[in-house]
Order: sequence, then structure tokens, then C-alpha cells
Amino acid sequence: MAFLGYAATPYILTVLALGELVNDKLPNTPSRKIPPQFITRVVTGALSGGAIGASAGMLWVGVLIGALGAVAGTLGGSALRGAMAKALGNDLPAALIEDAVAIVLSILIVTRL
Repeated sequence: MAFLGYAATPYILTVLALGELVNDKLPNTPSRKIPPQFITRVVTGALSGGAIGASAGMLWVGVLIGALGAVAGTLGGSALRGAMAKALGNDLPAALIEDAVAIVLSILIVTRL
């Protein structure tokens, strides 16, 4: 995980995250629950959790919690967005609300560890 400490890593990951935020709103973007997207989310969740866990001497606990968080976030976020889109009659506001909730929850979880 040494690459996480490189000077360029935060910029690269920020660009990738912003790209995902934009791509997620496009009408032809496939479901996050199909295997390639789902697996990518679990792997990146495990990597993030592992990085946080390693800093506390609990690498594998962090990997497991990160992977489980990715599963919960993927399935829960999809369900929340679907329900909001149906209630609002439009997917874009639901997607933006879902993003805001995910960002706030992520910050709260990481800063409380």
C-alpha cells in the first residue's frame, strides 16, 4: 500500500472519483450491481479499509470492514436511489442526494475511527 503515500496519489484518486460521480449519472451506465462494477467496489472498499486498518495495526480487520461496507453501500445506495427516483419521478435528484449521503457517511465513519 506504499503507493497511497505517493504525492500524486490523492490527485489521481480524486480525478477517478470525480469521473465516477459523473459517469454514474449518465443514462447508459450499467448497474452497479453487475459483477464487474460490484467486484470493483468491493475491492476498492477492501483496499481503503485495509489502509485505514493498517494504520491502527489491524490490516485484515480493516480489509473485512471495508469490503462489507462496500457491499452495504452498493446495495443500500442502489435501493435508496431507486426508491427516491420513483418517489421524485426523476433519477438525477435521487442520484445527487445519494452521493451527498454517501460522502457525508464516509466522512463521519472515517473521522470517528
